[in-house]
Amino acid sequence: MEFNNPQEEIERFRGRLAVAGGFVLFAFALLVLRFVWLQIFQHEYYQTRAEDNRISVVPIQPNRGLIVDSHAVVMARNYSAYTLEITPSRAGDLERTIDGLAQVIDIQAKDRKRFKKLLEESKNFESLPIRTRLSDEEVAKFIANRYRFPGVDIQARLFRQYPAGAFASHLLGYIGRITEGDLDKIEERDAEANYRGTEHFGKTGIEQRYEFDLHGISGFEQVEVDAGGHAVRTLARTPPVPGNNLTLTIDAKLQQVAEKAFGDRRGALVAIEPASGGILGLLQLRRPRLPRRQEGRPRRRRHVQVDRRLLRHLLLHAG
Repeated sequence: MEFNNPQEEIERFRGRLAVAGGFVLFAFALLVLRFVWLQIFQHEYYQTRAEDNRISVVPIQPNRGLIVDSHAVVMARNYSAYTLEITPSRAGDLERTIDGLAQVIDIQAKDRKRFKKLLEESKNFESLPIRTRLSDEEVAKFIANRYRFPGVDIQARLFRQYPAGAFASHLLGYIGRITEGDLDKIEERDAEANYRGTEHFGKTGIEQRYEFDLHGISGFEQVEVDAGGHAVRTLARTPPVPGNNLTLTIDAKLQQVAEKAFGDRRGALVAIEPASGGILGLLQLRRPRLPRRQEGRPRRRRHVQVDRRLLRHLLLHAG
């Protein structure tokens, strides 16, 4: 018959307790060391990361410069309007999101078609417009339902307007969304930082020839954001610098008279001021063509595109 030794059992228990206690103390020491490492040695790093999550730097698009004729008649100007924009990388199921938005704001088939085309041409982290020129009532409706649509927000955007419509459209040109080719031109000028937040670029005519003069200098805002990425308050702001206004040698009234006089005829016309050599009017007409309507683009007539080398002779003053 075997008897247990109480003293031996107590010693064995104390040994086990010492091992367990040592393990607990070791683990606690590791936690303390980790805490010291994070709070003292890594404090600046994690504070910076926390600030980056809390503070967002938002670029501010500058006002594009005006284009006026030799008598200060405005031929190209800007106006502001609200757009409803979707950031695909944050919106989840796009079709479901758009269907939900359509129950709040009128979204037509052409809006969906344009959005899909922009989506194919753009990177998924860019915000893309699904509706432009929202009314105040539509803005209010969306704001009341914004919590339902992550990755969707309303932005105030600048749009280009040509008061004279089709007149001189071959000279003024038009602007369109930035493409890969436009990005290459921006990189050649080392202007990537200045074009953050800018979505449009001059495509033809004066708008293209003097793009970097018209664009201006972008500003930025430091804004505090909530968990949903929505701005809570503005912490700091650097205002943008508007682009240069361009004064052309063109006489807008003379240009309109010439275009009306030509009517549907084919031909060309150049009106020059003898004293200065400035071009007052310029036409080169061909057979009619009905191009697709684009944002920021005047309705064009049947003009032949003007040679870029000739456009520099149309500028009277920039500033």
